[in-house]
Amino acid sequence: MSMATARALGFVRHYLLAIQFFTRLPVTGPLAEWVGHNPAMLGASAAHLPGVGWLVGVTACAVFALLSLLLPDTPLTPLAAAVGSTIATVLLTGGFHEGGLADMADRLGGSPDQPGALEIMEVKDSRLGTHGVLALNLALMTKLALLAVLASFSPPAVMAALLGAHVLSRLWPLLLLRALSQGGATGAKGKPLADRIEPWALVIALGWCLVPLALVAFVQGLSFLAWTVGMSAMATAALWHLIRRRLRGFTGDCMGATQQVSEIAFYLGAAAALGGA
Repeated sequence: MSMATARALGFVRHYLLAIQFFTRLPVTGPLAEWVGHNPAMLGASAAHLPGVGWLVGVTACAVFALLSLLLPDTPLTPLAAAVGSTIATVLLTGGFHEGGLADMADRLGGSPDQPGALEIMEVKDSRLGTHGVLALNLALMTKLALLAVLASFSPPAVMAALLGAHVLSRLWPLLLLRALSQGGATGAKGKPLADRIEPWALVIALGWCLVPLALVAFVQGLSFLAWTVGMSAMATAALWHLIRRRLRGFTGDCMGATQQVSEIAFYLGAAAALGGA
């Protein structure tokens, strides 16, 4: 087997492992045996998190477009399509990132100081608290409202935003994982997929983002791309500051929260770009 073939097969194995970890799509039987599963491979598969965003984004676009065509043309049709699209993505991912957002909100809202927040994070408790419920509901309502606004203004814009947001929002957590040390104990409930992201993994993750972002620019223009990427980056920077100040490190819950917040910020940037057009 040549070196190029071995690298290509390794790429596929790591991508399939990322799909297995971050979605509900089944990777079982002989395929699962071929893919394998060990800590080193889990760390390498993190580079393909934006690649998983491809699957989620394409699914979101397909469901949104299908519902927009099938449902009667009313003022509420964009909102109904946004609801159906969001349900499809949650079913596909199992609410993986939404759970991280809720848990992080509970941890930070449940204790005003850094040691207390980390102590809560290390408790293996799956119950949802007040702050988690608030965060989930506010995030969901904001996401649905922004998608409905985008669809009402420009159907191509909502398609571009869905694909771009789902891919790019899965790059930012990897950058924060690279920039911040791991927070909490080794066995903490919210331990991230990998203890550290290597530079080569970030290059692969960035590569997954190039085509979707190029499509966003092609469909909506460079100004639209600048608004969406800029808003998503600013939201990530704000989270970086919050995590560094309150938790002094990154956790698996922070990965989910970063994905959700940066995705919503991408939609906000898209709406702002259309509003200023």
